[in-house]
Amino acid sequence: MIAREAGLLALKYFRDPDHLKWESKGPQDWVSQADREVEKRIREYLLDLFPQDGFLGEESGKYQMDAPGIWVVDPIDGTSCFRRGMPEWCVSIAYVLSDRRIPLGVIYQPCTDELFSADPETGMRINGTQMEAAKIETFQDGVVGIGYSWKADPEKTLGVLQAIIDKQGNFESMGSGALMVAYVACGRYIGFYESFINSWDCLAAISMVRTAGGWTSDFLADNGLFEGNFLSACAPGLEPFMEEMLKKSN
Repeated sequence: MIAREAGLLALKYFRDPDHLKWESKGPQDWVSQADREVEKRIREYLLDLFPQDGFLGEESGKYQMDAPGIWVVDPIDGTSCFRRGMPEWCVSIAYVLSDRRIPLGVIYQPCTDELFSADPETGMRINGTQMEAAKIETFQDGVVGIGYSWKADPEKTLGVLQAIIDKQGNFESMGSGALMVAYVACGRYIGFYESFINSWDCLAAISMVRTAGGWTSDFLADNGLFEGNFLSACAPGLEPFMEEMLKKSN
């Protein structure tokens, strides 16, 4: 599968970081030839197989956006972790339709050799094993993943953190939004929140959460595909708690 092949290409760079040249695209935003080469490999593979489709990549931008289906790709999500030798990074590939359905999502985490996938026929899987979102009733029963972006008011994130603390819940953050949302899908996390996230960072994992029986906010509303949006996700049954937390973040 292309996600694993691309991830192994990125892993070669990860293990030999001295040969990488980095460029800053802004706060919390780095790129190297590893990002560009991995995305180029994915793009060539997908558009060769599906020339009628569009492509939206973090590094190469838009191609054929009027297509009925668009591949949305982040070649290395968690670039800051990748850059510093930490394992919390991944390759993320999603397929989104013009009616805003996301029928397919694939994430590969090379450092753990875990392939997360979701589609309507096989469900949510890790390396072929069926997975489901957690079955819990309160935020005290698990961990909520928290992302942060300088592009949004920090008070929004602080409000959510305060709400979790008020409920005696637990939270943590790691460098990859894609992995944190995927962890909601497979039951490792019970929820996720980020005040702003880009589509290539989360669409594959959103597909996984929904396929696994969890809930997510409507990320694609308000032109989220191209402009980004906030994102919340949670295990089934926690929607009222999540909605209450979101009110405190506004």
